[in-house]
Amino acid sequence: MTWKRARTEDKKTERKEMILRAALALFKKNSYEGLSFNGIAFEAGFTKSNMYRYFSSKEEIFLNIFSKFFQEWVKDYIKGLKKLKEEENTYHFAEIWTNSFNKHNEFLDLMPILFVSLEKNSSYEQLYEFKKVAKALLYKISLEITRIYPDISVEMAFNFLNLSYAATSSFWSASTENEALKRIYEQDIFKNLKIDFEKDITNSIEIIIKGIRVK
Repeated sequence: MTWKRARTEDKKTERKEMILRAALALFKKNSYEGLSFNGIAFEAGFTKSNMYRYFSSKEEIFLNIFSKFFQEWVKDYIKGLKKLKEEENTYHFAEIWTNSFNKHNEFLDLMPILFVSLEKNSSYEQLYEFKKVAKALLYKISLEITRIYPDISVEMAFNFLNLSYAATSSFWSASTENEALKRIYEQDIFKNLKIDFEKDITNSIEIIIKGIRVK
């Protein structure tokens, strides 16, 4: 396909959205590792040189997708937190975290690769914009956490979010089983190693929030 250079911001935004949709469509069918910049360009109907006008790498494309998913998840999570009263039972607090991911499996799929791939191979400009948005969103969550637990400072709330993010991405990765793992966990000697994402992450979040509060 032959493209004329996008002259307006609306046209540039439209082209970026085309690329993001193509990348997401491929991600749903393949592993992230199996995707390439060239493959995404082909799916979107772009040449490689045209793609470079909008994104510098595969990672930068997916950082933009991650940012969109992140904002959608934060909106749902804050909505859940607002239902909690001051000094809410910690198990109920933990359930809100777990339940907030019910509609966001694609976001969960990207979480484990944020630090190991997406951020490491994106441009300074893209990373700066992402970090600026992310910090503002996390601050909004932190304010809700400090409302629910007044003994927690904003700094402690950020610590909670960092620890909870790490636990969630790890448990989600571990709960994704290939055929070999499924066969392993069917055996009695290995059943206690099988991850139950909802149960395990809820318990972990409760432990984290309790640990933060005793510091």
